[in-house]
Amino acid sequence: MEFYLWRQDTSGARLGEIRTAHGVVPTPVFMPVGTQGTVKGLTSEDLHSLGARILLTNTYHLWLRPGADLVKSFGGLHRFMHWHGPLLTDSGGYQVFSLAPTREISEEGVTFQSHLDGSRHFLTPERAVQIQEDLGADIMMCLDECTPYPADQEYLQESMKRTLRWAKRCKETFSSEDKALFAIVQGGMSTELRRYCIDNLVEMNFPGYALGGLSVGEPKELMLEVTAACLPQLPVDKPRYVMGVGTPEDLVELVALGADMFDCVLPTRNARNGMLFTNRGRIITKRFWLIDSIPSTIYGIFWS
Repeated sequence: MEFYLWRQDTSGARLGEIRTAHGVVPTPVFMPVGTQGTVKGLTSEDLHSLGARILLTNTYHLWLRPGADLVKSFGGLHRFMHWHGPLLTDSGGYQVFSLAPTREISEEGVTFQSHLDGSRHFLTPERAVQIQEDLGADIMMCLDECTPYPADQEYLQESMKRTLRWAKRCKETFSSEDKALFAIVQGGMSTELRRYCIDNLVEMNFPGYALGGLSVGEPKELMLEVTAACLPQLPVDKPRYVMGVGTPEDLVELVALGADMFDCVLPTRNARNGMLFTNRGRIITKRFWLIDSIPSTIYGIFWS
């Protein structure tokens, strides 16, 4: 993977390009989320025609079902999904947060109890990398511990340092020559801890860096404050990825701060439930009495 930064505005906004074995991704870029190898309600051809350049899939869920070995036997995730462009896989770190009632964290890794059948599965940093290599993604993520909000300082520090140790183990395990492994910055809403985390991750020299642990219940103003403090500390010549953020307003504000990559289930989830994001605000398409207020372009797309 190669990253080229073509221009950076005085405000911090950047224009760049990520080159992978499966194609070029202009940045800033939003990645539609195909949790289990598909973006619900859309085919790969649909996504291509809509201009999607890179998709995100979920390592944890694909690991449980259908299994990384099965996907590998199909020739990897690209063939399994019939998607010919670049792919990014997360590590399972977000599930450490979202599935907190059914998981246990130790220094070695995370034990999950499957939501499918109750079976127990142990995910280590090394295993997270191996699963992603079997899936064949172009960009992979280190296993991290995504912390909740709020959380006390002592726990945040302990968790952040564990994420650093896991990142080192992931880097030592990673072996794909034509892929890339990104590190994830943690530290909750503490800019001091996040800057410490960034300094240590940059010393490990990853090809890209992500800000994790955002949009976990904190006020939007706090999210923007933390992001604004962290983005300038990341290397200028490497992609900057803000994980899990996806409202149109958030994307505009974060691009202005210098972020390059985003993902979120919000746009496709809201669309499946009858909400459109437009330049005239949000429109609920299930309220038929509002049909006259839908702009003609949106109206045509909706009814076609």
